[in-house]
Formats: sequence, structure tokens, C-alpha cells
Amino acid sequence: MSYLLLFLVFVLCGIFTILAGGKVYVNMNSRRAEQYSSSVALHYIANQVRQGDGEDIIKVIEADGTSILEFERNLAGASYIKWIYYYNGSIRELFTRQDSGMGLTDGIPIVECEGLSFMQNGRLLIVDMAGKEGGRLYLYLRSGDRN
Repeated sequence: MSYLLLFLVFVLCGIFTILAGGKVYVNMNSRRAEQYSSSVALHYIANQVRQGDGEDIIKVIEADGTSILEFERNLAGASYIKWIYYYNGSIRELFTRQDSGMGLTDGIPIVECEGLSFMQNGRLLIVDMAGKEGGRLYLYLRSGDRN
């Protein structure tokens, strides 16, 4: 009888250990996924800025109350813009001719997030990502600097 009781206690301890370990595993994976999402978003924006950094190409604008990172380029004699902005639960990108009439709803969703804003102070670009796993990114626009 005592061996059976000891075996039962051992089995119950094993089950509780497995259940607790499973919950820890799920929590760690969800936290890692959130951190990955914010990290990917900030790295995406940093890479876009580094690729597009040129004299008077990058600026922060506002449209319909939304903070937008705008890249303006002249290609084949036409003026094109690329917008990176937060709209309807995701970071979006829109690439179009300047006079196309396209707006915030026309952008392609890149990654989901809880909010995004841009600020520019001279050549310093500040990117704020809202949310529990958000972050802040500081980028210095170097191209065109003649000093």
C-alpha cells in the first residue's frame, strides 16, 4: 500500500512539473515573438533609412494626423515618394508617383505593431514604436553632410 501511495505521489509530481514547464515554454515563446516583431520593425526602418539616405531625400511629414517617414526620389524624370507609416494596426509602406493621389489606406502592410511615430531634429531621426515590446531608434542622416 505504501509503495502504491509513493508511486502515486511520484506520478502527480511528474504531471505538475510537465504542466508548469509547458506554461513557462508558452510564455517564453510569446515574449520572444513580441520582441522579434518589434526588432524586425525597427531594423526594417533603419535599413530603409540607410538605403535611402541622401541629401534632402528623407523627411518627416504628417498626413491625416499620421506621422510619416517620406523618401522622395526623381526617377526617369518623374518624382516618386515612399512613405513608411503606422496605419490600422501595422507598419505600412507606400511607393508611388508624387501626384498619384494615393493615401494612407493604399499602403502595403509590412509588420503588425501597436503604434509608430517619427520625429526629426535637424539630421537626427527618432523612431518611436509603441507597445509593450516597443522601442526607440535614433538615426543620424549622414548623406549631404559637407562638414
